Amino acid sequence: MTEKTRIGKTDLYVNKIGLGTNAVGGHNIYPNLNEETGKDVVRTAIDNGINFLDTAFIYGPERSEELIGEVIKEKGNREDIVIATKGAHKFMDGDVVIDNSPHFLKEAVEGSLKRLQTDYIDLFYIHFPDEKTPKDEAVGALKELKDQGKIKAIGVSNFSIEQLKEANKDGYVDVLQSEYNLFKREVEQDILPYTAEHNISFVPYFPLAAGLLGGKYNKDTKFDDGRAKNPLFQGEAFIRNLEKVEQIREIANAKNSEVAHVVLAWYLTRESIDVLIPGAKRPDQVTNNLKTLDVQLTNEDIAKISRIFQA
Repeated sequence: MTEKTRIGKTDLYVNKIGLGTNAVGGHNIYPNLNEETGKDVVRTAIDNGINFLDTAFIYGPERSEELIGEVIKEKGNREDIVIATKGAHKFMDGDVVIDNSPHFLKEAVEGSLKRLQTDYIDLFYIHFPDEKTPKDEAVGALKELKDQGKIKAIGVSNFSIEQLKEANKDGYVDVLQSEYNLFKREVEQDILPYTAEHNISFVPYFPLAAGLLGGKYNKDTKFDDGRAKNPLFQGEAFIRNLEKVEQIREIANAKNSEVAHVVLAWYLTRESIDVLIPGAKRPDQVTNNLKTLDVQLTNEDIAKISRIFQA
């Protein structure tokens, strides 16, 4: 039986390794996705004790939620699964706009409930901040839905420290999801101290920095996707970054582990981080991610990894 951890101050208990599902039905994110493979990814996660699934309206759009809903219905174990989803994107005249208005967020939750074929969502995030809605009003709308039992916990995503403080004015924010990895550590300055102080759980996305922290690339690797424009993957910076990854490989080899597992295990030593949501395009990647839980880092390992990646 996998040991479960509590997400911050919520009543949600999850495996420390969850599943990010933007490759499950996320046709607008990845080309040529096979939906049956996507459903197999979700099935494999559930069958191997992963009970935290992270999705969003914009993955697809809509399709990721629908596929997850189908698998959970087929499995018949809704009460065992913790579903996180996100809303804020709105289609208007062919454009996508971000809307945090109370009216729209309530509509977004209703839409997600239908697609997921469920009568409650465990964790609902405001996916991105808009520029006009006061953030405490936006969160207030989610608090109403929480009081009605439609959602169990309130999250915000991609909020700055100022927006987070405004959103949490009444203490209602349970979870913050933002970008964080060993190459991008800005949240350590102000956001992580704030989340720790207020018992807000921090869920990092892009934890492996588009695969760079997975240890699978070398200086001759060529990229023909978004990574080709990513500064982490360019010129001298790419070479230096690979050298840092090689230092992690020494630690991983000593533990008979993989680079990615050591990196993910390091995040779980950070205050405020209770659960990780690495993605997977194939079922075998799901079971591989779970090997993170076998990695035991010493205090010396933890300090060394932090030092390697100091700016």
